[in-house]
Amino acid sequence: MITSMTGFGRGEYSDENKKLVIEMKSVNHRYLDVNIKLPKKLGFYEAYIRNLLKKYISRGKVDIFVTYEDMSEDSNKIIYNSAIASEYFKYAELISSELSVNNDMTASKIMRFPDVITVEEQDADEKEMEQLINQVFDEAAKSFVVTRQTEGENLKNDILEKLEKMDEYVSFIEERSPQIISEYKDKLREKVKDLLDESNTDETRIMMEVTVFADKVCVDEEIVRLKSHIDGMRNALTSGGKVGRKLDFLAQEMNREANTTLSKSSDLEITNIGIELKTMIEKIREQVQNIE
Repeated sequence: MITSMTGFGRGEYSDENKKLVIEMKSVNHRYLDVNIKLPKKLGFYEAYIRNLLKKYISRGKVDIFVTYEDMSEDSNKIIYNSAIASEYFKYAELISSELSVNNDMTASKIMRFPDVITVEEQDADEKEMEQLINQVFDEAAKSFVVTRQTEGENLKNDILEKLEKMDEYVSFIEERSPQIISEYKDKLREKVKDLLDESNTDETRIMMEVTVFADKVCVDEEIVRLKSHIDGMRNALTSGGKVGRKLDFLAQEMNREANTTLSKSSDLEITNIGIELKTMIEKIREQVQNIE
């Protein structure tokens, strides 16, 4: 199956104590580029999630967003720093004494000073969290892969249609090329007749000129290679798998042969079809950039 590098997936788990959501989206990229956004509490699991992803895809720029809410009673812990509180109270007493003012310090005021009272999130149980991440990530990744496969099938069908059109263009050039040489020969003979008596026409010289012209405009090798590349791309698409790089290479080679064909063309019809051929190849190149 052909897989696109564009996709989206989402997984979620929630109960009365916690909620974990994992979302992932991807676009095309030459290699595998992963960006993971995690809450601070789950930062430890970045490498773990990265390894999980490698089981599902091999190429693409992937953004993964993880959100986690812990509503359990023991999810947070209040920490009281008695040493800091004592220091605040001591200096309040000192200021009161030195400035002869009342010390109105109370426990509630001391609690509001920095670092006296802090709230710490409690770390989740490692094994339990790994199991939860596995469950939610698997759900997100499966839907993610399905969207990439669906898009990949659409790309495959579109490219196969374009290859059929390319076959028509190449066949036209193949059939038209011999006609150009024959037409050139007739035109050359007519020009010579206009300049010389028919009895003085040098048929050998005409054939030499035709041979030189035929060699200049001959695109037999380009046609053979174009047909081979079209067949190769069609076979790769129908075989499936991770064929994105191979398809990209074949598209580049098609473009090279089309350019050579156009550079040799002296015929308006072949030139017009050659331009259509290049346009179709460029459309295919854009499509294969999205295939894994």
